[in-house]
Amino acid sequence: MQRIKRIVISTLQKNPYKTLTLLTKTSNRISHKGIIDAIEAGEGMVHVRIVQHSACSSCKVAMHCASSESKEKIIDVRCADTSRYSIGQEVNVMAAQGVGFKAVLIAFCIPAILILATVAIALLCGASEAMAALLALCTLPIYFGVAWMSRSKLEKVLRFWIEET
Repeated sequence: MQRIKRIVISTLQKNPYKTLTLLTKTSNRISHKGIIDAIEAGEGMVHVRIVQHSACSSCKVAMHCASSESKEKIIDVRCADTSRYSIGQEVNVMAAQGVGFKAVLIAFCIPAILILATVAIALLCGASEAMAALLALCTLPIYFGVAWMSRSKLEKVLRFWIEET
């Protein structure tokens, strides 16, 4: 720990602006290690397999516990130059921290607000509770259908990139 502090302090003394920029950039990223599964050179797409662990998967008794889990996911990353990568190569899939917040907003927060608003409006209009609940549930396929149809716009907002390890 002292060695790290010394490196940071000596770097700050040489060029404080560069170190500040470096620290800001690394703290605003989400990073997962993964392995390239497939490359579609014509479309400029790289498919990276990552293993997502639950928070308690690093626990010593995780293998005996039913609540610890890990899942494999495939992340599709658009790349301008796919020739730099090969199948089986280890890479880091990176995203800005804001991308994670936007994804949570789109996938969870907006649908929850939509459900609550639909129930409230239906009840205010005199519908029964069962009808309000049914109307609220009917808004979800419509919302996710619109999200699916606008996936090309969402790909521009929810961007990933690859860094070689």
